[in-house]
Amino acid sequence: MTTAQKISARERLASFQEHLRELENQLGSPEVGSDPKRMAELGREHAQLVQTIAIAQELVSVESRVQQAGEMLKDEKDSELRAMAEAELQEAAELGERLAEELQLRLLPPDPLDGRDILLEIRAGTGGDEAALFAGDLLRMYTRYAEKVGWEVQILSSAENDLGGFREVVLSVRGRNAYSHLKHESGAHRVQRIPQTETQGRIHTSAATVAVLPEAEETDVEIRDQDLRIDTMCSSGAGGQSVNTTYSAVRIVHLPTGLIVQCQDERSQLKNRAKAMTVLRTRLLDMKREEEMKARSDLRKNMVGSGDRSERIRTYNFPQNRVTDHRINLTLYDLDNVIEGRMDALLNALRKAELQKKLEGMAG
Repeated sequence: MTTAQKISARERLASFQEHLRELENQLGSPEVGSDPKRMAELGREHAQLVQTIAIAQELVSVESRVQQAGEMLKDEKDSELRAMAEAELQEAAELGERLAEELQLRLLPPDPLDGRDILLEIRAGTGGDEAALFAGDLLRMYTRYAEKVGWEVQILSSAENDLGGFREVVLSVRGRNAYSHLKHESGAHRVQRIPQTETQGRIHTSAATVAVLPEAEETDVEIRDQDLRIDTMCSSGAGGQSVNTTYSAVRIVHLPTGLIVQCQDERSQLKNRAKAMTVLRTRLLDMKREEEMKARSDLRKNMVGSGDRSERIRTYNFPQNRVTDHRINLTLYDLDNVIEGRMDALLNALRKAELQKKLEGMAG
């Protein structure tokens, strides 16, 4: 590593630390304290900056190790000590390269929504009952992944079929950087396997769609009371049978857009209404973002997939224990682990591809 790189790392660290002090002063100001949206934005920026500073501090420390090992190697005559210095130099240099790359990636303009909680919507597609069963498998996959990383998962609404699958299910997923980790999951997921109902051992192809929406805050979209029609009804279960004789289920129609949201999983009408409003706000924010994306269509070229719900993004082939992500040409023969929520290799590859696209965009 060159002296210029070393100075750059130290200067960047000092700059980050100065910016952190400025952020903390802003967070403590009465003006920001009275503005919930600004407070949330600065809070997310503060959390990201703290992580960046930790990487920069480690990079500066590693660069010192490289310098010390280099000096020892230059002056040391003893062969055994020279071998130790060479090993230390190589190890520290490799770590320094990784940290420098990670720091460079963190300096890219972040997605302002990366720190948000999400709504995760899974819907059965082509394939009838098998598609609904596959939607249930995806629900379990995401739920187990969320549990593994310590996120909170809550079902907001669901519609089961008679075999225990799901025609549709909407989840609230709350946890650190949930949107950043799962935003590339939006799209059509295809499964190839022998269905439970297949008697002749033939492989069928079915599909389910996934939508990952950053959860809207109340300040993101304006919803006027006069724009809503709110109906209450009795809850129903799989196949339509009644499971509740009280009017606890809530359906909200947003009149200007025609969006309809229904929640019935809680026994309390008030809780179902609050959940439905969260879903409605988030879907309205998603519509707003889609309009903005179309107005800046060139940005889609730099994304790992467009997020289009109809875009086939992944195939799960059970007979071959294979999962293939078509956007980044990644194939893993580890489907049995992936479907149980051990998704790190897949998700990390997608995030790395997104960052590489951003780097290429800046270079171009």
